[in-house]
Amino acid sequence: MTLDIDKKDIAKFILVGDRVLVKPKNPNTQTKSGLYLPPAAVEKEKVQTGYVIKVGPGFPIPAMADEDEPWKDKKEEVKYVPLQAQAGDLAIYLSQSGYEIEFNQEKYVILPHSAILMLVRDEGLFE
Repeated sequence: MTLDIDKKDIAKFILVGDRVLVKPKNPNTQTKSGLYLPPAAVEKEKVQTGYVIKVGPGFPIPAMADEDEPWKDKKEEVKYVPLQAQAGDLAIYLSQSGYEIEFNQEKYVILPHSAILMLVRDEGLFE
């Protein structure tokens, strides 16, 4: 199931919680022996790779409340444990855990952070 989004700026996307926006990498359409695979077979692979575009704030944790000091202001600030994934990382993820969207004729996948199996981070990749 895909969701078509009107043309807007991708920087306005806000991911919630532990969600990660990934742009799938072009899969190999050829086996090591030279046989070409049909697109349906490539898309059904259990493990896919893609580049992390945006990440959510992380896992929410409850705010610590001082029950014994009633004169203090009670602020309900939500704090987050940040995610390991960062924009620009290459993610190896379980494809069936994600939700596919289409934006500007390109496919993206929204994944929970738990669906990512491994990250490859190359610090000098975009320099």
